Amino acid sequence: MNAETASAADTGFMSAALGLAQTALADGEFPVGCVIADDKIEVARGHRTGTAAGSVNEIDHAEINALRRLSNGMLDIDRSRLTIYCTMEPCLMCFSAILLSGIGRLVYAYEDVMGGGTGCDRSGLPPLYRNAQLTVISGVLRTNSLLLFKQFFADPANPYWADSLLSRYTLAQALSA
Repeated sequence: MNAETASAADTGFMSAALGLAQTALADGEFPVGCVIADDKIEVARGHRTGTAAGSVNEIDHAEINALRRLSNGMLDIDRSRLTIYCTMEPCLMCFSAILLSGIGRLVYAYEDVMGGGTGCDRSGLPPLYRNAQLTVISGVLRTNSLLLFKQFFADPANPYWADSLLSRYTLAQALSA
């Protein structure tokens, strides 16, 4: 599915995730934000940590940080009714965690051409992953997210994934109106 199937609520929650990504960028972190919502109510949020000042922590992704907060505060909620909003397509680690969490819907803004996990063929995976029900919608507020990644990769003070496939792809993208 793509951004054309997104609702006004999707746009609103993605805007909140983009605000978190902007906070991460201002802190020198990789600009990924994540919001988890149940219908019209935000229930958890997080942004990327562990990439500022040359550190490389590959665990504290925005999605993992938000899922931790969800687990700490919302144990009795029907997770299949939740939507997770990410400013970048989740990597394989985060995508697996989302599948295992039982969240029913994923909406993301910008595709991760280097490590995105949503396009993986789950048919050959164990049933725990293969049978998880998850609707994926891509491209919601993509240009807004792309702008943050362009700012990040254009700044030589940010060495994280510098000169990677993702940075080259991002910097080559034109901003659409």
